[in-house]
Amino acid sequence: MWAYESVFYQIYPLGFCGAPFENDGVQESRILKVIDWIPHMQKLGINAIYFSPVFESDTHGYNTRDYSKIDCRLGTNEDFKKVCSALHDAGIKVVLDGVFNHVGRGFWAFQDVLKNRENSRYKDWFARIAFDGNSNYNDGLWYEGWEGNYDLVKLNLRNEEVIQHLLNSVQGWVDEFDIDGLRLDVCYCLDQDFLRRLRGFTNQLKPEFLLLGELLHGDYNQFVNDEMCHSATNYECYKGLFSSFNSMNMFEIVHSLLRQFGPENWTLYRGKHMLSFVDNHDVTRIASNLTNEKHLPLIYAMAFGMPGIPCVYYGSEWGAKAHKNEGDPALRACFDAPIENELSQWIGKLAEAKKNSKALNYGSFKSIVLTNKQCIFEREWEGERVLVAVNADENPFTAHFDARAGRAVDLITGEDHDFGGGSELPPYSAYFWKTEC
Repeated sequence: MWAYESVFYQIYPLGFCGAPFENDGVQESRILKVIDWIPHMQKLGINAIYFSPVFESDTHGYNTRDYSKIDCRLGTNEDFKKVCSALHDAGIKVVLDGVFNHVGRGFWAFQDVLKNRENSRYKDWFARIAFDGNSNYNDGLWYEGWEGNYDLVKLNLRNEEVIQHLLNSVQGWVDEFDIDGLRLDVCYCLDQDFLRRLRGFTNQLKPEFLLLGELLHGDYNQFVNDEMCHSATNYECYKGLFSSFNSMNMFEIVHSLLRQFGPENWTLYRGKHMLSFVDNHDVTRIASNLTNEKHLPLIYAMAFGMPGIPCVYYGSEWGAKAHKNEGDPALRACFDAPIENELSQWIGKLAEAKKNSKALNYGSFKSIVLTNKQCIFEREWEGERVLVAVNADENPFTAHFDARAGRAVDLITGEDHDFGGGSELPPYSAYFWKTEC
């Protein structure tokens, strides 16, 4: 699967392009802006992009009106086709947000229900509509909204017409835009039989078509398996990453990694490839989340060195800041142009190291050195061994351990490393040491 050797870049298009929050019906080709950012993505070593919602919606993209039409605030289908073509020409795969649990109140079939009520042929397209109830929109009917949000009308994924409508939409996205996969919004809410149908359909639709589920908690194996998703968002390690640095307790993240990928028989996800991230469109940006800005390069080293598929959220690669308590618009900002700085250059080096190392893409996970402020862990695969070393302290640290090799090369800098007499880690440093097994 191509995704297992990829570095992802996430863009939230409506924010990235500076579109108005409310759908004003005015068409503007804002999405073409992505093409101007392709050289920046290439410098970052990106070879896959995940777009948050791009289809016609009421406001934020997750309340879909029409699965066949690019949101007018972003442009036309032809505009987006140009973007996807340019990305593919640059060697960048395209993954879209599949929002299949719910639609917006402006969705054409729900509008028919509001108009024709019990006589609407689409009344069974939605979950648990009650015509003797009401919602906070005072429509004179009640329906299930996602987590009580009535602007998000829950679809009935047991209805064959709904299933066919969604599958036909995916078929259209592949035919028109040649997309390479889907990130499944609130995957933990989706009917599992529908997920199996989607996996079987996309397996036939395009070779190695990726299904990436948004999962927050619980056992990811329920959704990540040979019948459903290939991968899922690793929220457990997302929390462990920043918390370990802020509390100066590397035991937390290493414990999570051992639980998920370690050598023990009870390991949960060994051999699976979760999406690794330090922030995204729903959470505080990492530069605002870390209490010590000198940890910023180190947390990216951890995210790229641990098992999984690393994903960078647009703007965070140069240290953009925003707190969740400032609201979604702050998290989903519009930047006039990308910024190149030391952090973005560092991430580019991490990306090249990751993509070119089988051990970092597929290797086992084993903890070698672990203290509150330092960790060294091993990734090993078919004769290649990489030691990921991080010193989060303001003081140098000398690590003594059985390196099983005299020398190594750092995949990030290309410099040679001698293990003799212990390995000194300067303050706030990270290394990917490659050795032979």
